[in-house]
Amino acid sequence: MLERHASRATRRAREFEAFVAGAAGRLLHAATLLTAEAPDDNPRARRLLTLSLAHTYARWDRLRGEDPYDRTRCHLATRFARGAWHHGGLGRPRAHPASPLATLTPQERLILVLRLYEGVAEEQTAALLGLSPERVRAICHRATSALLHRPQGPSPTVTTAKPVPS
Repeated sequence: MLERHASRATRRAREFEAFVAGAAGRLLHAATLLTAEAPDDNPRARRLLTLSLAHTYARWDRLRGEDPYDRTRCHLATRFARGAWHHGGLGRPRAHPASPLATLTPQERLILVLRLYEGVAEEQTAALLGLSPERVRAICHRATSALLHRPQGPSPTVTTAKPVPS
């Protein structure tokens, strides 16, 4: 009995390690987009991913046919939403100035990342966030418009031409 339990634990660990090896990079990128941190300096995104992976590992045996990537992404999104909307962010917000998503609200970032980066359907995004599909569509449209029509740096200064002496 003890050998069977040890064998199952070893198999579980190997399966989870294989999952993490294949999915962690994309999930970390999604978390970095959510937190609007620099890709090379993203402690909040790494903490968010670590907590989500730990949650998935704790429930690994109970997934039973459920996609572990979807489960982890769902937990990542809900943990980000809970931290960003209810507790004022995951630690002190440090949006990277070069991040185009830094100007968006956490809700707009979350919806854009789920819809455009992860390809989650509008209805699934709405169900995950407890919003109507119409609201998700409106927020996604507003956020996309804000990104597409944002100012591109300081406006050029107008200089007056000096008359050329003749």
